[in-house]
Amino acid sequence: QVHLVESGGGLVQAGGSLRLACAASGRTLNNYSMGWFRQAPGKEREFVAAITWDGDNANYRDAVKGRFTISRDNAKNTLYLQMNSLKPEDTAAYYCAAKLRLLVATLYRNPNDYENWGQGTQVTVSS
Repeated sequence: QVHLVESGGGLVQAGGSLRLACAASGRTLNNYSMGWFRQAPGKEREFVAAITWDGDNANYRDAVKGRFTISRDNAKNTLYLQMNSLKPEDTAAYYCAAKLRLLVATLYRNPNDYENWGQGTQVTVSS
């Protein structure tokens, strides 16, 4: 099992930026495909972004394309989510997730595919 801890959330005005980090321990992160998800009150958890174990490929939900960037530093065992041009509708708890990688680098959008989750960090965007 890999242990994940998110950080970097906070309160920001619309149009602002935040950078979330997800620090992993217990296992080396290059063994895992990674993803970011978010959950607003009263809503289901939704996919935000995913990245392959080697960092070569990523994809995003349409609502964040061009504004959010997922990246990873396997040497630091850390996953990142750079969020720019934030909107009030981005307000949610953000979670990082890890899935033990297969031989073929794969992107996973379904939260049920992931075996390990962090505790979440709150992002609040004011209008």
